Amino acid sequence: MRLRAFIERTAALGVAWPLAARGQQGESVRRIGVLMNRAASDPQGQNRVAAFKETMPQRGWSEGRNVQIDVRWGEDDFDLEQKNAAQLIALAPDIIFASGTLSVAALRRLNRTVPIVFAYVVDPLGAGFVDSLNRPGGNTTGFTVYEYLWAGNGLSCLRKLRQT
Repeated sequence: MRLRAFIERTAALGVAWPLAARGQQGESVRRIGVLMNRAASDPQGQNRVAAFKETMPQRGWSEGRNVQIDVRWGEDDFDLEQKNAAQLIALAPDIIFASGTLSVAALRRLNRTVPIVFAYVVDPLGAGFVDSLNRPGGNTTGFTVYEYLWAGNGLSCLRKLRQT
C-alpha cells in the first residue's frame, strides 16, 4: 500500500513539475487532462485521482484558481479510451496524466505534442511510448510498473537462496 501511495504522489509531482515553472509567469489558468484506465465508480481509481488532486495545492496549484483538471475514465475499453483521449486533446491541455497502457496508447495515437506523464504502464519501451527508460524522448514520460532488467537479478537471488 505504501508503494502505491508513493507512486500516486510521485506521479502528481511529475505532472505538477513542468507546470510549476510556467505557473510563475502569472495567474493564468493551466489545464491538466487526466485519462484513467478504470471506471469512474472504481474505488482505486477514485483514490488515485484524489491523491493527485490533494498533492496539487502543496505545489501552489489550486483547482479553479490557477489550474483546471479534466478527468476522463476509460474503463480499459478500447473505444471509450479513444473517445476520451480525443475529448481531452480537444480541450488543449498543457499536460496530460495517463494511467495504464491502453490510456497512453490512445493518447499517443492522437497526439505527439502535448506532454504525457504516465503511471501503471507495464512496458513503455516495448509499447513504443519511450525511446529508452533513461532518455524517454518525445512527449511521453512516466513510471513503469516493472523493471525488466531486474528480472535476471531476481532469478539469480532465488537460485542462491535455493542453494543455501
